[in-house]
Amino acid sequence: MKRRLPAAVFASLLAALSPFAAVSCGDEATPPPKAPTHPGAAGAPQPPGQPLPYGMNDVPSSARPYDQPAQAAHPAMNARAAALYQSGLQAFASGDLANARALFAQATQADPRAHQAFYSLGVVQERLRDGAAGASYRQAFTIVPDYEPAIIAYAMLLARKDQLGEAERLLNEKRGQMPKSAAVAATLAEIKSLQKDSGSAQRIAQEALKINPDYRPAMVIIARDHYRNRRLDLALYALQAILDGFEPVSENPPRDKDNAEALLLRGLIYREQGQRAAAMEEFRKAVARRPDLVEARVQLATFLLEAGSAQEALPLLEGAVRFDSEHLSAHLNLGDAYRLLERYADAKREFDWVLARNPNLPQVHYDLGLLYLFAPSLPGMTPKQQVAEAIKSLTKFQELRNKGQRDDSEELLNRAKLKEGELNAAAAAAQPAAPTPPATEADAGAADAAATSR
Repeated sequence: MKRRLPAAVFASLLAALSPFAAVSCGDEATPPPKAPTHPGAAGAPQPPGQPLPYGMNDVPSSARPYDQPAQAAHPAMNARAAALYQSGLQAFASGDLANARALFAQATQADPRAHQAFYSLGVVQERLRDGAAGASYRQAFTIVPDYEPAIIAYAMLLARKDQLGEAERLLNEKRGQMPKSAAVAATLAEIKSLQKDSGSAQRIAQEALKINPDYRPAMVIIARDHYRNRRLDLALYALQAILDGFEPVSENPPRDKDNAEALLLRGLIYREQGQRAAAMEEFRKAVARRPDLVEARVQLATFLLEAGSAQEALPLLEGAVRFDSEHLSAHLNLGDAYRLLERYADAKREFDWVLARNPNLPQVHYDLGLLYLFAPSLPGMTPKQQVAEAIKSLTKFQELRNKGQRDDSEELLNRAKLKEGELNAAAAAAQPAAPTPPATEADAGAADAAATSR
């Protein structure tokens, strides 16, 4: 049965799970592990024609080069650490986060001064919900106090833990030490936006752009603050400057046409506005640019599932749970993809995983109801048990859904109850008829008396 919750209803439930509006882009706000520009010499110029996988140029600061004070080069990893580090990057790129964590940890052991390895270890630990992520970030900017990626990542980790005041304190301290850092200023703007201080967020982000007019994350933060505060037209205008530029484009080119977080944000706005095709295109571009961007994967897969393209959605969702094994909506959608592809046991495993982590999520009860009702059979369950569970799940969905929400759960419940009645009737009909008891002497005497009276 190729059935799903109506798109508008599902979108509202998905929005409740989406981390985007709460803290930057969720876990994707922390950039992926950093690839050093040369295995043994972080900070060396990037050879032409060799784009970095999942990385950013390892420049010492987001300040403009001529504003940077003279300083010693950041310490380079030793050869053993660099080899382990490169293997860790490759593991991360394939979605093997557990192996990436082990390799980055080995790199830090091979070279305890390898600040980049500590940062990348923190990134993977954070995605794996490993409580040691904060310590790894702190160690990175303890070794190199002006190492911006680790400072930013640690501040955003604090924000995700609802420690906005502590994040602000850290960034203000670092801003005093690094007044020419556009990255620190821009991250402080993000924190102010999360604190619902939009005026300060916009002002500080503009200050970051005065430090470095080409610092793209500050531009995205401006757009994201507009989005959070429902100024969608202004958000789209800022995103146009980043992704498209303005006419004449030769004079006003896009500032960063492949910026994955900007593409994701514009896709979310287009989705809100009902521009389905345009939203899907933005999500596709974001995934192509950043395969680890889980939110873009989930959003694109959601559209594909609604269109009945479960086969196309499946690799997006399987990749999503590799890059973030605790992402609820990724597991929920993956279960639905398995259900639509008739991989019923796999679907149940995913739904049970979601149910164990959030039993009050309406959508998982709806999806389980569909699974129990329409799957021909599930391992270890009789048809009667399946239909009973379908009724239980759909009833629970109705208890948890938003009041006044319109959906087809009542129709499904009636269908489940009808099926239950048919199963009960079939079971009763299958019972052998009770044998006629033999006549007793009393019965025979009564029969003779009746005959005599006639």
